[in-house]
Amino acid sequence: MKDGKFLPFFITLTFLSGCGQKKTSLVSDKENPFRKKTKEQWEKELKPLQYDVLREKGTERAFTGAYWNNHERGTYYCAGCHQELFSSEAKFESGTGWPSFFQPTKENLLSVGMDESYGMMRDEVICSRCGGHLSHVFPDGPEPTGLRYCINSVSLKFEKE
Repeated sequence: MKDGKFLPFFITLTFLSGCGQKKTSLVSDKENPFRKKTKEQWEKELKPLQYDVLREKGTERAFTGAYWNNHERGTYYCAGCHQELFSSEAKFESGTGWPSFFQPTKENLLSVGMDESYGMMRDEVICSRCGGHLSHVFPDGPEPTGLRYCINSVSLKFEKE
C-alpha cells in the first residue's frame, strides 16, 4: 500500500491477532523464593517431564496425562509452587487430550505471554508465582469466558474436594 496506508492496516491486524484476554507480564519479585531457584534446584525438585514442561516449555503427549480425563471434584495447583490455579467446576471436555478450563479460580494467578515456537503464534499460560510454563490459552472455549486454558497435566497437582 502506498502513501502510508499500510500502517493503519498493520496496527488493526496486530490488535486483532490476540485471543482477547488481557496480556500480562511476569513481575520480578526478588523476595519470591520460587524466582530465586536455580536450574539445578528445579531439576532436583521436579520429575524429568515436569522439569521439561514447567521450566523448558515442553509439552506432554495428548491423552497421556493424569488429569485429561479426571472428573473428580477438587482444585488444581501448580506442580512447581503449589499455587491454586483452577477449580474442577471450570474444567470441561475439549476433546484435545489435555485438561481444559474456561477460567482460573482468581485473577492474577496466571500470566499470559506470546509463544512463537514451532512457527506458530500462541498465547502461553505461565504460573504467576513461579514462572512455570503451564501450556496455552485459546479463544474457542465455552461461555462465560469463551477461553480454553489447555493445560499440561504434568504441570498440575490435583487435590480432591
